[in-house]
Amino acid sequence: MVQVIDIDGVLISAFVANGALALLTLILLRPLLGRVGLQRLVWNMPLAEFGILICLLGIYTLLL
Repeated sequence: MVQVIDIDGVLISAFVANGALALLTLILLRPLLGRVGLQRLVWNMPLAEFGILICLLGIYTLLL
């Protein structure tokens, strides 16, 4: 399991890299979630997106 990523001598925590990947995935998913009509089903959309971000971060942390 990778704990530190080395980019040109700069050490980056794998958790930070997973967070960036989760954020990028959420940005790519937002139009799909809007097209599906998730806003009608969810009371607070920013809170739902934050929950999805946390779930993606957990998945990436466990799998990568």
